[in-house]
Amino acid sequence: MGRRSRALKIVGLTLAGVLVLGAAVGGWAYWHLNHNIKSVDIDSALGDDRPAKTMITPSASASPLPSGSLNILVLGSDSRSGKANQELGGGDSSGARSDTAMVVHIDAGRTKATVVSIPRDTLVTRPSCPLSSGRSTAVAYGAMFNTAYEIGGPVCAVKTVESITGVRMDHYLEVDFSGFAKLVDALGGVTVTTGQDIHDDDSHLDLPAGTHHLDGRTALAFARTRHGIGDGSDLGRIGLQQKLVKALLEQMAGTSLLTDPAKLYRVADTVTASLTTDTGLDSLSELTRLGQSLKGLTADRVTTVMMPVVTAPSDPNRVIAQEPAASRLWASLR
Repeated sequence: MGRRSRALKIVGLTLAGVLVLGAAVGGWAYWHLNHNIKSVDIDSALGDDRPAKTMITPSASASPLPSGSLNILVLGSDSRSGKANQELGGGDSSGARSDTAMVVHIDAGRTKATVVSIPRDTLVTRPSCPLSSGRSTAVAYGAMFNTAYEIGGPVCAVKTVESITGVRMDHYLEVDFSGFAKLVDALGGVTVTTGQDIHDDDSHLDLPAGTHHLDGRTALAFARTRHGIGDGSDLGRIGLQQKLVKALLEQMAGTSLLTDPAKLYRVADTVTASLTTDTGLDSLSELTRLGQSLKGLTADRVTTVMMPVVTAPSDPNRVIAQEPAASRLWASLR
C-alpha cells in the first residue's frame, strides 16, 4: 500500500503554485505555459446532481478580483506514465491512483484557508459516476476512498468527495509525482523539521530528527513516507504531508520570483506542465486571477486538519468517518 502513495497535489500547488503565475509573461512564453495545462470538464460531466454552489454577493467595484469563499479539491496522482513518473513512483507502471486528497477551503475575503486531508484508506459509499464512454460505474458500499479516482478519474473523485462531505467543489487541481518533485527543485528546495528519526525503506527516506533542506526527490519521499513514522498507517503520513504544505508555502513566499524572471518562468513552466484542472481554471488568465485574489493569504493563515476518523469495525487496516465530528467539520466549510 505504501508504494502507491502520491505526491502532494497539494495545496502548495493550489495556494502556492498558482501565485507564481501572477507576473506578466508575454508572447511565446504565455502561449507555451497556457498550452501546458490539461483540464477535465467536471461541471458538464456531473450536471446538476451536486451540492448547491455558494451564493456570492457581487462587488460594487468595476472589475473586482473574486473574493468569495472557495472549495478546491486537490489531488496528488501517482500515475506511472512517462519515464519521470516511473523513476519516482515504484510499483508497476499501469494505472493511476490518488492517495493524497485535500479539500482546500478558502474563506470569504481570501485571507484565511483550511486544508482538510481525507485519508485514502477511508471506507465510503462511492456513488455512481459517469464515464467518458457514456456509461456509469455502479454504486459501491464500503469502498476505499482512493478507488474513486482509479475507476473514474477526476470526475468520480469530485463526485465522491461531494457525496461524503455535502460540500460543492468549486475547482479541481491535480499534480503528479514528477511535477511535484520538479516544483520543489525549481524553488530551490524546501526546509522541514521533524521531531523524530524517519527510516522508511519503501519511500527510500532516511532522515534523523532535526531540520533539513530537501530537494525534490527527497521532498517527494517525505510526502510518501508512512512506514517510517508513527504506527506506519496513512494517518502518520498525512501529518508529514501537512507539514510539507506549510513549508512549501513559506518557501514560495520567501522566494524572489518577481525579481528573477528566469526562475519565475521555470517555476511557472513546472507548475503548468504537471497540472490538471477543471475547465474553470484551465488557462493562465484564470490561474492568474485566482492567484491575485489570494495575495493576502499567507502560510500562517492556513490551518491544516484531517477529517476525523476511527478504525473501521469491518477491518482494522481501514478507517471510517467519525461522527458527528466529521459532519460538523464539513458543515463549517459550506
